[in-house]
Amino acid sequence: MANSDSDTPEGGTVRSVGAAGPDGAGAAFGRFRSALFSTEIWLPLGIVAILAVLLIPMPTWLLDMSLAISITFSVVILLTVIFIASPLELTSFPTILLIATMLRLGLNVASTRLILSDGHTGPDAAGRVIEAFGSFVAGGNYVIGIIVFGILVIINFIVITKGAGRIAEVAARFTLDAMPGKQMAIDADLSSGLIDEDQARSRRKELETESSFFGAMDGASKFVRGDAVAGLLITFINIIGGMIIGVAQRDMTFGDAAENYTLLTIGDGLVSQIPALIVSVGAGMLVTKAGVIGGTDKAVFGQLSGYPAAMGIAAFLLLIMAAIPGLPAWPFLIMAATAGGLAFYVSRRAAMEKADAQARAVQEEETTAAASAAEEPISSALQMDLIRLELGYGLLPLINANAEQRLTDQIKALRRQIASDMGFVMPAVRIQDNLQLPANTYVIRIKEIEAGRGDLRPNMLMCMDPRGQKISLPGEATTEPTFGLPAVWVQENQREEAMFRGYTVVDSSTVITTHLTEIVKDNMSELLSYAETQKLLDELPSSQQKLVGDLIPSQFTLGSVQRVLQNLLSERVSIRDLPTILEGLAEAVGYTRNMTQITEHVRARLARQISDANTNDSGVVPLVTLSPQWEQTFVESIVGQGDDKQLAMPPSKLQEFINGVRQTFEQQAMAGETPALLVSPQIRPYVRSVIERFRPITVVLSQNEIHPKARIKTVASI
Repeated sequence: MANSDSDTPEGGTVRSVGAAGPDGAGAAFGRFRSALFSTEIWLPLGIVAILAVLLIPMPTWLLDMSLAISITFSVVILLTVIFIASPLELTSFPTILLIATMLRLGLNVASTRLILSDGHTGPDAAGRVIEAFGSFVAGGNYVIGIIVFGILVIINFIVITKGAGRIAEVAARFTLDAMPGKQMAIDADLSSGLIDEDQARSRRKELETESSFFGAMDGASKFVRGDAVAGLLITFINIIGGMIIGVAQRDMTFGDAAENYTLLTIGDGLVSQIPALIVSVGAGMLVTKAGVIGGTDKAVFGQLSGYPAAMGIAAFLLLIMAAIPGLPAWPFLIMAATAGGLAFYVSRRAAMEKADAQARAVQEEETTAAASAAEEPISSALQMDLIRLELGYGLLPLINANAEQRLTDQIKALRRQIASDMGFVMPAVRIQDNLQLPANTYVIRIKEIEAGRGDLRPNMLMCMDPRGQKISLPGEATTEPTFGLPAVWVQENQREEAMFRGYTVVDSSTVITTHLTEIVKDNMSELLSYAETQKLLDELPSSQQKLVGDLIPSQFTLGSVQRVLQNLLSERVSIRDLPTILEGLAEAVGYTRNMTQITEHVRARLARQISDANTNDSGVVPLVTLSPQWEQTFVESIVGQGDDKQLAMPPSKLQEFINGVRQTFEQQAMAGETPALLVSPQIRPYVRSVIERFRPITVVLSQNEIHPKARIKTVASI
């Protein structure tokens, strides 16, 4: 590769060398060093090495090193389990347990190969580690070795492994059974505003990790159980196989073969079972820490030291045992003194902590009294709930976790539905009980002002006839709180019969949710705050931010944008298509600063959306038109210029118009139609201001808001 020269600021020359030079060698060495210390390389190599041990013979020095690694690995696992504060801090334990089990079984196979092939040469045929365990732990006597090995297997297999497996099984079952309740609790906290989306996502992730961990631990406990069985079988096979090889092939006497191969096999079994026992203890401690927070030492000693009377009684019993003839007195006297000293120390420490707690309590009371004596900050009285739902005590079961359709779940779905339909993020609903209300009454407050209330029967169903006829089912007559329709409370077992007769049947939670929906839609313009408007603009895609930057604040203030959005929401026009609304604002601001005219221009830009929202099931927009005489009357009644325009119609004429609108729309409602009132653009705001006083659900459209491709149908005229 060619070299290139460049001048330094000091006038020198720097030569850059190609990959074949020193720089390339340094980069290659850096990559080699990174790969050398990367766990991505060593873990797969370790797994492959364990599998290779099953097939490739090992020299004794390598077997000694591998056995030392196995013992160290098991001790590290046990100590890690002791120091962790929660089982979820070691979610990889099932994988670690599998690796440790495979390592021990692979070393068992390697040692078995050496024992059977070279066992006749002496006690060091399978390495010095196995020789040490066979001679030191077993005392050089293979009978003692067999007994010690059997006891270790019993402790590991019958006691620790079986208990840990049962605890893991029960923990997995209880964790999986509790998952739906925990998930509903998270959803309830989210819908009530106690936590945000990030906290809810974190808690769901923790719940998923917990269920996966305990499920994996239930299966991983079978590794330890299988390891114990395999160790027992391998030991039995080694003893029988070694004796056969020693007597039949190596011309050894039966006694020499039995002693030689048995000591080697017992040493091998012990050096394998002791790490297995350590790992089993670690697994047992991990699954038993499910309800313990903090390190094992703090949990165990902290809870045991909380009862000094227990240690005092234990010291007294030890003194009695020391006085029994035939028993050695000095061990029991030492333990009695130790237990008595601990009891005295713990009781003294508890007394000091109690005195400190009382002193802190007195200090806190003095601080609280001093703070209460001072004047309460006025700002604490300024906090206000935008939406509050107050429930009588008889309606509290509607928000319990055991309810079939919880009210909190329905409110959460309502917030998402309103955001999707109207482009308006509904504020969180604060739900609280109010003992001053009757038991079955609820109150909905908007900015702490009562906006609606109703009376429910929690264990009954509200039945309504959509045709307006009298309900023939037996029950308690009532009035539907949202629209004031006649209804009847019926029993749960009458649901099928009511639905068969064509009645509308809803439960108490749905009644509250429906009422809350209508109240929120009626008050969306008040709930859209300045900060919420800024948030809506900030959340627009980056491709639309240029439009926002050109419009605000050079041509339009944020408060003016909020005013236009409030005008649209007051007539239940969705603001979800915010880019189109901003484009309409940019067009209108060029020729007027009147908020009413700007809003009318934006409504014209939203003609497709408005026409679609008022299209019925037949695909047409039903309309009630205004006669030319009324059009002229409204035009002549508008007085003033510019922003000072207002409607000045005589009261008699205004009452005549109201009667005509009410009569026409009631006739259409009886015919099953929900038409919109069509007027000219210049009088639409004034007609709407009159109609919203007595019939706010009536939609008033101008000709500019009817999309050219919309199908219209005139059903009546005023």
